[in-house]
Amino acid sequence: MTNSEQERWSRVKGRLRSTVGEDVYTSWFARMDLESVQDESVHLSVPTRFLKSWIQAHYAERVLTCWQAEMPEVHRIDLSVRSAMRAATPVIKDAPAPVEMRRAERSDNRPALEMRPATVPPAAASHDALGGSPLDPRLTFAGFVVGRSNTLAHAAARQVAEGRRGDPVMFNPLYIHAGVGLGKTHLLQAVTWAGNANPERKVLYLTAEKFMYGFVAALKSQTALAFKEALRGIDVLVIDDLQFLQGKSTQAEFCHTLNALIDAGRQVVIAADRPPSDLESLDDRVRSRLAGGLVVEMGALGEDLRLGILKSRVAAARAHHASFDVPEPVLDYLARAITHNGRDLEGAINRLLAHSKLNNQPVTLDMAEREVRDLIRPQEPKRIKIEDIQRVVARQYNVSRSDLLSSRRTANVVRPRQVAMYLAKTLTLRSLPEIGRRFGGRDHTTVLHAVRKIEALVGKDTTLSEEVESLKRQLQE
Repeated sequence: MTNSEQERWSRVKGRLRSTVGEDVYTSWFARMDLESVQDESVHLSVPTRFLKSWIQAHYAERVLTCWQAEMPEVHRIDLSVRSAMRAATPVIKDAPAPVEMRRAERSDNRPALEMRPATVPPAAASHDALGGSPLDPRLTFAGFVVGRSNTLAHAAARQVAEGRRGDPVMFNPLYIHAGVGLGKTHLLQAVTWAGNANPERKVLYLTAEKFMYGFVAALKSQTALAFKEALRGIDVLVIDDLQFLQGKSTQAEFCHTLNALIDAGRQVVIAADRPPSDLESLDDRVRSRLAGGLVVEMGALGEDLRLGILKSRVAAARAHHASFDVPEPVLDYLARAITHNGRDLEGAINRLLAHSKLNNQPVTLDMAEREVRDLIRPQEPKRIKIEDIQRVVARQYNVSRSDLLSSRRTANVVRPRQVAMYLAKTLTLRSLPEIGRRFGGRDHTTVLHAVRKIEALVGKDTTLSEEVESLKRQLQE
């Protein structure tokens, strides 16, 4: 490297330091070196794959901008891992090809980064997870439609996203659960996008699958310690689809990471399709830690919220297809007819857009009824929870829920407890051991005895049979 190049690099580092701040510069750029400058490209190196992934994901355009302020002709930054590049052997078969960062034109005429991923060597693959799972640019807070069923989840997610490093953590972990297509992933990715807008925070979004892949790959390449340390240096860890987390060793590592982050005052945000108590495959310690934070359920989409989502999707489509229009009666029909989830609503708008554009026809009610026929599903029965059963039974028999969970054996408590266990077995898909655990940690044989007892009594005790049927109606309404 020539003296002039070294001086130029010093000035670029100065610009970068003033742009991102001393703390961020020290954390991410202090170990970045200049390797060469060739025509329109600058070759930089960092010592670890994690640094390369993080800079590529969060600071690539800033680095390029700082170089262009010094050398306007530069249009590409090649970033590689120094340890592989400086190996003693003259031919490096497994060295990663550099990731090319080039400005491309976006639809809004602003420069964007075009990234070409490189082939990753086995040793570096263990830290691929630390680059995060892919983010959808549409899934931001600006595109999230708030309604009665998701107000609390949205408010909690905004509070997390707007926090700053060093602020006390209010909800930890924040655990959001809901059925398919009700907005969990949208909220988690919105937290990540908003959090990463603050260069002082490190926000990492991972699916449970990506977390498992990263941990297993780190074990295979004997870099598990580095993987753990890097994970625990994150300010906000966002984990999606936790119900898919499998394997005792992976769950144990997740538990250790969760504890380490929470104990260090770092934020953890998690989403799953069921509450922590229903994640039967998870270790009891993990379930307990998850339940100790803020657990928020996102309920079914009401008609007003469905209509809001439809209008939002039409507006987004009109940004690219100005003539696209969906009349109000069609929107009202879709909001009433498509009740299952938000993805079906988005699919309906996409179908109308495709039909309108490809056939050059306006959107009408008749067309909408034809195009979305298969999206109109029969109304599903209400999902009944064990907590609901305990609450309704306790009210019916004038006892408390804590009485049902206690070890009390008095007649006025034993019969309601047995009825509640019977209803839990007949109205939910929970196993006998899970029901026993939810009734004060009882053995599954106790639950089986209660179920058989009530089954026998219902057949000959008319009063009890009517009580049980009444309870079923209350729970299913």
